[in-house]
Amino acid sequence: VVNQFAALGEDFFSRVEPAPLTNPKLVDVSPEASELLGINTEEHGESLVQMLNGEELPQSFDIFAMLYAGHQFGSWVPQLGDGRAMTLAQIENPAGELWELQLKGSGPTPYSRGSDGRAVLRSTIREYLCSEAMHALGIPTTRALALIDSDTPVYREEVETGAILLRMAPSHLRFGNFEVFSSRDQPQQVRALADFVLEHHRPELLDNEAPYLQLYRDVIHRTADLMSQWQAVGFSHGVMNTDNMSILGLTMDYGPFGFMEAYNPGFICNHSDQSGRYAFNQQGDIGWWNLAALGNGMLSLLDLDQAKEAIQEYKSIYQEALLTRHLAKLGLVLQREGDGQLIEDWFKILQQQSIDFTKAFRALSHFCLGSDTPEALEQLFTNSGDFRHWIERYRIRLAEETTSDAERQQQMLATNPKYILRNYLAENAIARAKQGDYSEVTKLREILSRPYEEQAENEIYAESAPAWATGISVSCSS
Repeated sequence: VVNQFAALGEDFFSRVEPAPLTNPKLVDVSPEASELLGINTEEHGESLVQMLNGEELPQSFDIFAMLYAGHQFGSWVPQLGDGRAMTLAQIENPAGELWELQLKGSGPTPYSRGSDGRAVLRSTIREYLCSEAMHALGIPTTRALALIDSDTPVYREEVETGAILLRMAPSHLRFGNFEVFSSRDQPQQVRALADFVLEHHRPELLDNEAPYLQLYRDVIHRTADLMSQWQAVGFSHGVMNTDNMSILGLTMDYGPFGFMEAYNPGFICNHSDQSGRYAFNQQGDIGWWNLAALGNGMLSLLDLDQAKEAIQEYKSIYQEALLTRHLAKLGLVLQREGDGQLIEDWFKILQQQSIDFTKAFRALSHFCLGSDTPEALEQLFTNSGDFRHWIERYRIRLAEETTSDAERQQQMLATNPKYILRNYLAENAIARAKQGDYSEVTKLREILSRPYEEQAENEIYAESAPAWATGISVSCSS
């Protein structure tokens, strides 16, 4: 057990103590995350609950809440920080990797800004499930080990029960960690942060003659690729503030997120986002905006012209990564002239007919050159001349590929998931959990851990939202 970040000193954090919940109850544990830490959680049932509740923590843990600032919905907020999260320690797993453990919802910190520092069961279930689901989709993310419920009342739009999530990552550092010290004209602290990231997370960049510039470029590349991965699965983050952006290029801080169902490029998953700043089709540009803010935060370490040149690379990296992912979703290995138009026309048809994004790509994965259009695909596009015209163009384009139908299908089925965390599925699990039945949380986590498998027994979980659920909206309290 170590805590490398704590060695930086108290300019960067405040030491804190968890405030335990009343009558804590284990909701679920992720076997995959447990395995990553090299621990058998089944052997630590009661002690795990006590640890999650902050009651019994090893003396070697050096617990703190991080200081940072950030741009929230484009507006500068000079001080934020971990208002309801506490970093416990780093645990070394059998592979020699260090994983930083955080409790989320464990009580107030100096950065809680008058809030209670609590998380409610609803939002904790959503973050727990989505963290593990995103990992199973192959998308870089913070992980979630386990969560507990309690009898402690927490007041949001209504009275809910307090919950705590144990999440983990190599580091929870954000763009906002750099921004806060830059805004305070404290270049030594900015340098200390950059040195910390280089030494502990990107040591391969240390031998470069301009390591800080290379670190900035590394974050640019990872963020561009992450944005393309979000777009490729229809994921909207909902609150892409700079304090929610990982310096390691991870998806983090799951609040009002959403997986798009009916294809709509302007999809807004957060009803608090009235201007649509973080709409689905804005995420690529917001990635660039946030990286520019990070560049300003690191400017004491960078040459201005080199920093400008580095961020100019972002848009081409992002567009190239997104095109590559879209081609893969269509089963196209080699890029040919006209592919961009083929992709664009496919999305136009999806939008015009409000076709389910995930189901459309999954159904297309079963397309065969020597057969009629699969029935499941035809049924999505009823009476659509545009679709029939497009599918013939697609058939002609596939004939130019060198891979066999079987190889292409295998690749497409491993690229286009069948199961995603649809909002109504999360709502069902939450509703049952509020009644003390946590079994649906476990079942959803198990299904979403194998998103590319058929799972015939779980077919109903691949269905689009029923009529009652199409209006579900989530806000920043989520």
